[in-house]
Amino acid sequence: MLPLPSSFMGSKPSHTSPVDMKIRSCLSAILLFLFFSASSSEQNVRTERISGSAGDVLEDNPVGKLKVYVYELPSKYNKKLLQKDPRCLTHMFAAEIFMHRFLLSSPVRTRNPDEADWFYTPIYPTCDLTPTGLPLPFKSPRMMRSAIQLISSNWPYWNRTEGADHFFVVPHDFGACFHYQEEKAIERGILPLLQRATLVQTFGQRNHVCLDEGSITIPPFAPPQKMQAHFIPPDIPRSIFVYFRGLFYDVNNDPEGGYYARGARAAVWENFKNNPLFDISTDHPTTYYEDMQRAIFCLCPLGWAPWSPRLVEAVVFGCIPVIIADDIVLPFADAIPWEEIGVFVAEKDVPELDTILTSIPTEVILRKQRLLANPSMKRAMLFPQPAQPGDAFHQILNGLARKLPHDKSIYLKAGGKELNWTAGPVGDLKPW
Repeated sequence: MLPLPSSFMGSKPSHTSPVDMKIRSCLSAILLFLFFSASSSEQNVRTERISGSAGDVLEDNPVGKLKVYVYELPSKYNKKLLQKDPRCLTHMFAAEIFMHRFLLSSPVRTRNPDEADWFYTPIYPTCDLTPTGLPLPFKSPRMMRSAIQLISSNWPYWNRTEGADHFFVVPHDFGACFHYQEEKAIERGILPLLQRATLVQTFGQRNHVCLDEGSITIPPFAPPQKMQAHFIPPDIPRSIFVYFRGLFYDVNNDPEGGYYARGARAAVWENFKNNPLFDISTDHPTTYYEDMQRAIFCLCPLGWAPWSPRLVEAVVFGCIPVIIADDIVLPFADAIPWEEIGVFVAEKDVPELDTILTSIPTEVILRKQRLLANPSMKRAMLFPQPAQPGDAFHQILNGLARKLPHDKSIYLKAGGKELNWTAGPVGDLKPW
């Protein structure tokens, strides 16, 4: 292993100019870069189990702890949508499809609704894509209302709790607010008929109207087989210090700039486009997955929403995620110790990103890499086919099991109602 100079993270000399500080920062980064290039083959084979309750939760087995009843809906709510557009199977929102398939054959499924702890409505509200593959959420509220009207008319279980023992997978940008632009999503709010249900969603941001307190935040879908096909030998050195591929500006939807990613991605580009330690570009090379495995840090900034598949990719490929999204609520936060495996940078501090990353002690980086090398960490972020113990499917079930038993207060008195079926925009009330 290449020894790290004792002065690598030494104290700063007094009376140092800003220019000198930048030079020291770059020199420190280069030394760190060389150190990890030389030592990666040794540290990559070592793993570390998460200590304490987080590790126990991550490895929980939900089987035997809950029973789920899967409503049988007409195929227009799910299978026909997929037949119309098979691209939905590989989209980042595909968790809604694979969760349905998983539950149909899961040992937690019960065919007796009277013994169920939870009720699941298999509906694919994001499987409506433009020719370029972007999801159109505008029909989703009407589709959801239609499905709820159906189950409340044909089964007694919705009406007794108005959905408080039901869960829905809503993996859109802003979950059940059903809009891709944040200000309009906030204006809409969560679909009124879902306000008592548990929402399983990719969107997570503290103190936000589109995240209900009882929601379960999940990772976006990333194709496991495709990622597995791009694994490289673990002894390949991590020769990239900071890596990012993606948009910095969205000129089509934010022509004036500053609104997209709240300006954080633009700040990354403006400050570090010429920094040799930063491998950043809008290009998406065929070696994208391999490049992430050669990088020490992978930037995971917010876009239109605070989350993105980069978070999954970084964890799976052992690249330390640098999370730039203020107040983000991360997937399975009670099981995955994000503070221990990632680096959090406030959006306002993006111009200091080089200094922040080069100031992290070597032993801290090595420990993060050992934790990321733990297979249980990677499994928890993926929706594999077939399912595997500890994967994202099982983490969702664990989250549902930890909400049991239901409080008696969720059950309404005979004839009681709390939800307003006529609330929401007029367009949402039209038949689907």
